[in-house]
Amino acid sequence: MTTDRVRHASCRCGQVRIACTGEPIRVSVCHCRECKARSGSAFAAQARFPAEQVRTEGEAKMWQYTGDSGNTADFFFCDTCGSGIWYRARPYHDAYAVPLGNFEPGHGFVPDYSVYEDRKEPWVSISGDAIEHYD
Repeated sequence: MTTDRVRHASCRCGQVRIACTGEPIRVSVCHCRECKARSGSAFAAQARFPAEQVRTEGEAKMWQYTGDSGNTADFFFCDTCGSGIWYRARPYHDAYAVPLGNFEPGHGFVPDYSVYEDRKEPWVSISGDAIEHYD
């Protein structure tokens, strides 16, 4: 019998927690303006899991954003410390995207994709043999 690996993530104060079982759909790095703003950095890195592999605990608030495409994204954050814990975005509303920085150390995630590289900061380099690169 095999046991799926469970990886844990949380907000900074620990009030909101998330457990992701098994392997993610994908692990990505995004250089779009929205992800930069969401992460507060030059890019964002996240692991996306099917909803049935995710369990949440604690009280998360939601903020919904509609992009230029008309697609929506639901962002969940801790009302106490303000940390963004996960988001769901079209066309993947049935999946949870969890920022890599929220996971406990030792998560072992390595990006599969780096997207919107035409918007990448000139000093950023995303490298690795298995990473697919998209503009």
